[in-house]
Amino acid sequence: MPHMRRLSAVLLAGLGLALVLPAGSFGKLAEVGLLTETNPPTVPSCPTPTCLAVSRTTGYQMRVGSTRSPVMVPRDGVIVAWTVSLGKPTSTQSKFFDANEGGSASAGIAILRPDRRRKAKVAHYTLKLISQSPLIQLEPYFGMTAQFPLASTLPVKKGDIVALTVPTWAPALALGFTKETSWRASRPGKQCTVTNTETAQTKTGSEVQYACAYQTARLTYSATEISTP
Repeated sequence: MPHMRRLSAVLLAGLGLALVLPAGSFGKLAEVGLLTETNPPTVPSCPTPTCLAVSRTTGYQMRVGSTRSPVMVPRDGVIVAWTVSLGKPTSTQSKFFDANEGGSASAGIAILRPDRRRKAKVAHYTLKLISQSPLIQLEPYFGMTAQFPLASTLPVKKGDIVALTVPTWAPALALGFTKETSWRASRPGKQCTVTNTETAQTKTGSEVQYACAYQTARLTYSATEISTP
């Protein structure tokens, strides 16, 4: 994540997120999707002239350089918070996105699960929505790295994918990476360049094929997991 002003939270004590664990056992704390050393640095593109935003889709990071599946959950547990680094678009850029991408900037996270019944390649890109967080209005956090604790934690299993759902738009896209860095979106294969049609996966239990891959870019989000002991 970029070095920006950070809004943080003390997840366990300050916010009262209590875990009921057996005596003498401890869960592990992990930040799913957080890679601190990348080249170039992971900084959202806005407000540069090439300001690009994630728009009207659900997406997940497939690879960052040599690291594959950085947002895949490493072990069973619960997601207790999520973090997003946001660019600071100009007022003109914000008005453009608001007018063309369904309204003001908003996002949340989604827990996706591959369909193991399918052939390996298809299963990897056909994902079932298991649960999702409430949406957050993002404009107050432009130019910041903001962390949002979850009032209701999201259970996850090893191999689940933490995705970013953006029903409108979000300045949460870093550019300039090599082709080894890529993310996938819940868009039909023939509509990969269409960004103003709603394709966000928001119906719990639905299965969607993530047919569109985008190279040289990174979604700037992560999620905090506490594993099951």
